Amino acid sequence: MGRDSVHCVMELESLGAFDEYLDGHSSLTNIACQGLDLRERSWRLFESDVRGAFFLGCRLEASALEYLNDHGACVFPAMETLPFHSFRGGLYDASELYAGYVVGDHESYQTTPDALSYHEHKRNAENMHVVGTLAERIHDHAIDNALHQHLVDVGSNSVVAIMGGHGLTRTDQAYIQVAHLGRALTSAGFYVATGGGPGAMEAANFGAWMAAHPPEALDEALEVLATAATFEPVGEWLDAAFDVRARWPQPEPAVGSSLGVPTWHYGHEPPNVFATEIAKYFANSIREDGLLAIALAGVVFAPGSAGTIQEVFQDATQNHYESFGKVSPMVFLDIDYWTTVKPIYPVLQHLARGKAYAEVLTAFDEIEPIVEYLIRHR
Repeated sequence: MGRDSVHCVMELESLGAFDEYLDGHSSLTNIACQGLDLRERSWRLFESDVRGAFFLGCRLEASALEYLNDHGACVFPAMETLPFHSFRGGLYDASELYAGYVVGDHESYQTTPDALSYHEHKRNAENMHVVGTLAERIHDHAIDNALHQHLVDVGSNSVVAIMGGHGLTRTDQAYIQVAHLGRALTSAGFYVATGGGPGAMEAANFGAWMAAHPPEALDEALEVLATAATFEPVGEWLDAAFDVRARWPQPEPAVGSSLGVPTWHYGHEPPNVFATEIAKYFANSIREDGLLAIALAGVVFAPGSAGTIQEVFQDATQNHYESFGKVSPMVFLDIDYWTTVKPIYPVLQHLARGKAYAEVLTAFDEIEPIVEYLIRHR
């Protein structure tokens, strides 16, 4: 197989796509089948030319596996003993990560794929388990791929990231303000992306979720969330959030779509359930850098501490060197916080002098001017 042939591999990530492709073709050469259960499709494999085909984490009958190995296919086996699927075809949602969780039964969280994957990740990190750590790397690559495809669908130029502290409680004024910001940006046609966890991240995804409902519904939902203001214990926090989802569901098609990009590196921070699409990673460095990179329409920095400040300078570095061929707005929410409490904004103004991103660096105290600013610079 020549070098050029590897560069033009087409991916099939659903049984429907697999069947549709083979309805019109007799060869799977340069096709990558990813994460498919093909145990009832053995006959289709036997009828196909599989030379140079890739089967990544697919479930196969023994006879089909033997056929593929004997006829020039490349097979990466599914790792069935792990609580996560390395060769994924798409992003997560809350129902998948929290599968098995029963509202009111807080211990049931420990049986969910989210909790089991975190514990597996901890064991892999402690022991440098070669198979487990390799599976995590493959998983994160699959998430990268799925996220790229998803952003093509939603429009990459519409993504605004909202960054902020995980420690904000649901009753903090900053949480409430970020929730209103998430709703306003979604209503204005932006696609909100966050780190996918609790605090300011949840607030932004929650606000986006409520864009499908009348303005007064957001305040009513905040009262429900206030009954479990912090993410510890996680069960009470989840129960209140699932209650809000049940009372104010998404229509079809979803109006309040948003993205969460959490990480099992911070496994004690559970993913919030209001992000309609979840790109969860094992490697935090890939997750943070990638989240900032996709926010072509701008990044809003709500009050936060060390983690948020790290993200400020990561974003500034991308803009400073125009790593992706352009600069995107950097907006600070709460002028006093970012100039006095954590005086990062003046440092950024000094750093940006003479650079293109100096023109898209700003700070506001209110929601409306942020939305108007991002619309003008979209």
